[in-house]
Amino acid sequence: MQNAYSTTQVKAKDKAGIDVSSTSIEKEISKLTLAAGGIMAGAVGVWGLVCLAAGMISAGGPIELAKAWFSAVTGM
Repeated sequence: MQNAYSTTQVKAKDKAGIDVSSTSIEKEISKLTLAAGGIMAGAVGVWGLVCLAAGMISAGGPIELAKAWFSAVTGM
């Protein structure tokens, strides 16, 4: 009895000789997804730093910002 679910790996190349097999395409999609995630993480980090700097400027400095944050959290 033969296995009905046997797989065959086929090397596919386009006219220019570039490997276009499904595993190659999947790797490229994974790389793109990872790069997009890294870019978004970097953008969120930069946004956080900009917000922190704006808060320090608004509060009058880092010490005043810490005092205001502490009083907001504790209610004192």
